[in-house]
Amino acid sequence: MSQLMWLYSVPLFLILAIYLWKRTKKQRTSRQVLEEAVASGLTEPASLHPVIDRNRCLGCASCVKACPEHGHGVLGVIHGKAHLVNPTHCIGHGACKKACPFDAIELVFGTEKRGVDIPHVGQDFQTNVPGIFIAGELGGMGLIRNAVTQGVMAVDSISKLDGIGRKEQLDLVIVGAGPAGIGASLAAKARKLRFATLEQETVGGTVSHYPRGKIVMTAPVQLPLVGKMRFRETTKESLMEYWEGVISSTGLVISDNERVENIEADGKGFRIKTTQNNYKSRAVLLAIGRRGTPRTLGVPGENKTKVVYRLIDPEQYRGQHVLVVGGGDSALEAAVSIAEESGTTVTLSYRSEAFSRAKEKNRVKVANAQKAGRMNVLMSSNVKEITDDKVTINANDKDITIDNNAVIVCAGGILPTPFLKSIGIEVETKYGTA
Repeated sequence: MSQLMWLYSVPLFLILAIYLWKRTKKQRTSRQVLEEAVASGLTEPASLHPVIDRNRCLGCASCVKACPEHGHGVLGVIHGKAHLVNPTHCIGHGACKKACPFDAIELVFGTEKRGVDIPHVGQDFQTNVPGIFIAGELGGMGLIRNAVTQGVMAVDSISKLDGIGRKEQLDLVIVGAGPAGIGASLAAKARKLRFATLEQETVGGTVSHYPRGKIVMTAPVQLPLVGKMRFRETTKESLMEYWEGVISSTGLVISDNERVENIEADGKGFRIKTTQNNYKSRAVLLAIGRRGTPRTLGVPGENKTKVVYRLIDPEQYRGQHVLVVGGGDSALEAAVSIAEESGTTVTLSYRSEAFSRAKEKNRVKVANAQKAGRMNVLMSSNVKEITDDKVTINANDKDITIDNNAVIVCAGGILPTPFLKSIGIEVETKYGTA
């Protein structure tokens, strides 16, 4: 009998030993990733991210396996508990929360150090103002798949409102033609609603302002009237071409270069005043981005024509001295793309010690450009003055003046809070809360 038990116990012992060895190796790797992130100051998630309840978590690693960004080691298990080990790579998929069998994960915006302004939105995407809805980036969901899905779901809620179908007014006015706005427009058309889609700039939303050739990350999503959008990795040009094809094939009508100036309740719905027209509608869906007004530097000379707040085409800066200001993905991508143009001299200035808000691949590209001598990176620096052909920067408490032909400020945007508050929408600053 003892010999039989020994024969069974040896394989079981070996299986257990292999399992424990693999688990220990994974935990060691996760701990190393976390320590490197802390040492580099890369601890602030950019958007929606998980907070793990250590009392509920049993370390099953379901969240680690479910994360679409698992190749970047966003989540890991350390000492038997899940941790957000690589925070700057978390882009808000939310798959970890769905996968957790112990309800140990809460998705939150902001952190104790960095607050994020989020409008008050209910589960049906309706704000505190009955009849006004929000979907996509403005509500904190910048991922293309999530934004499209929210736009579709918001229209589902809107279609159930009392008063839909009155002939004297539209059923819905959609403000914004990015992923959320396009998704909502397709859903409204599929439901045969009477609607108008307004865009203050051009179709595509934030993506339309990306540098030429930028890779856009997305995931498959179902589009009404179209079917599955299968992109996982594509260029800006390809994605914009896809949106144009969707609009053409479905007959969507989008009024671009038409900015909304005011929204006012009238008892039966809303009056919407734009730069071109006036509309009456039962409901309004705000599918606008969070860029709002570009954040300025507030320094002498910033009003000069050579100062811009987004990159359109790197080629226009060929052979020039260019300063890029900022530490997010848009700043790093702009600096790298300009540095690839022949004859350019590029300086990247950022006020902090680390690019904590940028993706690793962009940080690597900057490091490679710096190593190759194609870019000068000034950390812990601030622009002090801009003149016609120079710019003065304070770096590590020392003023330096460099030649300059152009300045690109990528310091983010100010959330359109005044506009939201003017129409009665409550905005809350989230500090690591849901």
